[in-house]
Amino acid sequence: MLDSIVIGGGPAGLSAALVLGRAGKRAVVFDDDNPRNKVTHESHSFLTRDGIHPSELKELGKQDILKYPTVSMEMQRVNEIHREKNHFQLITEKGDLYQTKKVLLATGLKDVFPKVKGLDKFYGSSLFSCPFCDGWEMRNQALVVISDNKNAAFQMGKKLSNWSKDIIVCTNGNQVLTEEQKRSFAKNGIQVLEEEIDELIGNNGQLQKIRFISGEEILREGGLVTVGLEQASPFAESLGCVMSDNGGIKTDGLGRTSIPGIYASGDATISTPSQLIMAAGEGNKVGAMIVSDLIDESFKL
Repeated sequence: MLDSIVIGGGPAGLSAALVLGRAGKRAVVFDDDNPRNKVTHESHSFLTRDGIHPSELKELGKQDILKYPTVSMEMQRVNEIHREKNHFQLITEKGDLYQTKKVLLATGLKDVFPKVKGLDKFYGSSLFSCPFCDGWEMRNQALVVISDNKNAAFQMGKKLSNWSKDIIVCTNGNQVLTEEQKRSFAKNGIQVLEEEIDELIGNNGQLQKIRFISGEEILREGGLVTVGLEQASPFAESLGCVMSDNGGIKTDGLGRTSIPGIYASGDATISTPSQLIMAAGEGNKVGAMIVSDLIDESFKL
């Protein structure tokens, strides 16, 4: 019987596993090696690792956790999780059976992209979703914000203005900005184009032009795009975990979900911005909570 299984080998899952290992708890990390940031060339704002490739950061994390003899890592997908009386039973894609006292869902999210022709050629190279992650590399360039989201379009344009004063906001044929927001953009020198986009044009991942259905073209060097977010794994809902209004796995702030023995951490909770350093911090906190709960359950009073 394992003390805990961690599903997801990103920064949240690996950080939790590190805490479990240092507490001498028997744990297995499952990872299918299909991260959301697989198109990302560099990860930023992670202290001591700024600019590192995500796969290198992951490999360093694996090396850290495997120093501890009670922790192992399985590069395969978990297909099923079943609640038993006092534990959980997991079945992998290879048909392997595991039993554990606790399960941590660090399964992350998947992006849902707007339907813009050519977007996939530039996302992760010159179009991004987070100004704090990639704004520095785009500073002082001719940038675009592509967003059909009424909550995000204004906020993304406003934030990006910290890194460039040459910004155009494109809503791809949608009326998502209020007149007040348009006036605010105009006061700050930000142009708004509401025409539908026909295609994004460029070479080798570098955006060069945006063509609209009217045939008009504008020159842009990069920018931000609003992406929707969905759970990358169905386990939280299939187990009956309460979900928050924004689609994240709801926790008590310490990682416990509404199902005793099931924990969640990282992007899957949608409780913090999707940044590696925040996910790692959350994983550390939830790992400590799992250890604390295991101690409470075994300690004789």
